[in-house]
Amino acid sequence: MQYKWIALSNTTIGVLMASINGTITLISLPAIFRGININPFTSFQYLLWILMGYNVVTATLLVSFGRLSDIFGRVRLYNLGFLIFTIGSILLFLTPNSGSLGALELIVFRIVQGIGGAFLFANSAAIITDAFPYNERGKALGINQIAALAGSLVGLILGGILSTINWRYVFLVSVPVGILGTIWSYAKLKEISAPSRSEGIDWVGNLTFGLGLILILIAITYGLLPYGDSQLGWGNPFVIGSMIAGLGLIGAFINVETKVKYPMFRLELFKIRMFAAGNLASFLRSIAYGGLMIMLIIFLQGIWLPLHGYSYEETPFWAGIYTIPLMIGFVTMGPISGWLSDKYGARLLATLGMVIVGIGFLLLTLLPYNFNYAEFAGIIFLMGLGNGMFASPNTASIMNSVPPKYRGAASGMRATIQNTGQTLSMALFFTIVIISLASTLPSALANAVTQAGAPQLAPLMQKIPVTGALFAAFLGYDPVKTIISSLPPGITVPAQAVAIMEQHDWFPEAIAPSFMIALREAFYISAVLTFIAAIASALRGRRVIAEQLDGGVVNAKNR
Repeated sequence: MQYKWIALSNTTIGVLMASINGTITLISLPAIFRGININPFTSFQYLLWILMGYNVVTATLLVSFGRLSDIFGRVRLYNLGFLIFTIGSILLFLTPNSGSLGALELIVFRIVQGIGGAFLFANSAAIITDAFPYNERGKALGINQIAALAGSLVGLILGGILSTINWRYVFLVSVPVGILGTIWSYAKLKEISAPSRSEGIDWVGNLTFGLGLILILIAITYGLLPYGDSQLGWGNPFVIGSMIAGLGLIGAFINVETKVKYPMFRLELFKIRMFAAGNLASFLRSIAYGGLMIMLIIFLQGIWLPLHGYSYEETPFWAGIYTIPLMIGFVTMGPISGWLSDKYGARLLATLGMVIVGIGFLLLTLLPYNFNYAEFAGIIFLMGLGNGMFASPNTASIMNSVPPKYRGAASGMRATIQNTGQTLSMALFFTIVIISLASTLPSALANAVTQAGAPQLAPLMQKIPVTGALFAAFLGYDPVKTIISSLPPGITVPAQAVAIMEQHDWFPEAIAPSFMIALREAFYISAVLTFIAAIASALRGRRVIAEQLDGGVVNAKNR
């Protein structure tokens, strides 16, 4: 077997494992939280960290690991990533405690996985780029990204099945894949580009960047939690202080990188037009698109599926199933766009892809909350096609534009920009939705319980934290039963009112108008960001293939 196919198959296994882990965890969170006895109405900070902690860690470490791979070898650090990810999966399966301690253990073990994932993500695109000639990289990256989507689909189905048996099994799935990948990567992968061992490590740059990004992402995470009388925590002094300190450290990092001999973050790469435009388009697309899946799942679980007779306990699984057209669209277009970009370049394909995704966001704003599923499936399939049209051509365009000796750093920079955008996207979606719901949801619920014959619950409805309500819906909890079970002593609800409130359509009908206003606002903003990403993509210029010549001179060939 030619080495390029060995490299592609191994990195594809890594992507498959990581993507299965992502969706299997997402869809299994209800079973996980019930398994460790955590109430989302009072402990949603744990949910936030399990959801976002992995991305925070990978986004922080990707650039450092990418640069280290240029110095010590991309394959060596990629192999280490497989091993660490597998160890993290085993630890998650063995999580010994429950309650708050169990949740903290899950977060720590997910961080271990995130460290392994950072090694994998920082090096997989560079290893593929090293192994394939420039006129086959788009196709190879397209195949690699198909595996990511296939893994997402497998994760949804496995999560729905395994979580009904035992929540621990959802973490066990990654172990055999990880063991196989670790053994195969150590046995078969080899270094093609010679590591730059003579170059030093930028310790100051690593420290300022890592601490700065961690503080910013922590501020974003805690900004989504209630603070005092506010539904959000953006006024929390800790959040404000973390954000200011983080931005200050990032500013110091940029200054450091212009002065050190061997910078971690190769700022000069942004002088390459195709690299800069491709990463800008990727960043904007990640902010616009990264939180889409979780918003659609909350929408389906909290409103559409209960309206159609599904119990709250089974909505997490079916929400995953009903979003499959989004993945099918990506899988359909991914390899085609990669192959076409090898022949004709990335500019037209990636730009058109972003335009299609932007149109998809606008079409989503036209749907009523009790939509026709065929229309919904058609729109998200269209968005999947657009995303698939963008992803592999844009990645190939970025990686083709940089000299071979900097591919590890470039791959880490690209992945960091993308992961940071995805984390920002979740924060953006949640912030928009929570702010909008905070002004309308409490009064809507108070009116609904009054009309149901339980006016004594109206004051309680006015105080329900919107964040907790969103995450409870996301975790598949029956909101009415949760509200009634948590009533203060002395408050009773007439049986007739309880019977009305426990009907499948009562709670969705009560919250749907407020939620749709919030969701449409988020989709409009995402559409604008996506169209700006299309403009950035169009400005990337003609296709550039960078080749390293004698003496380290870079020759950029227009093809």
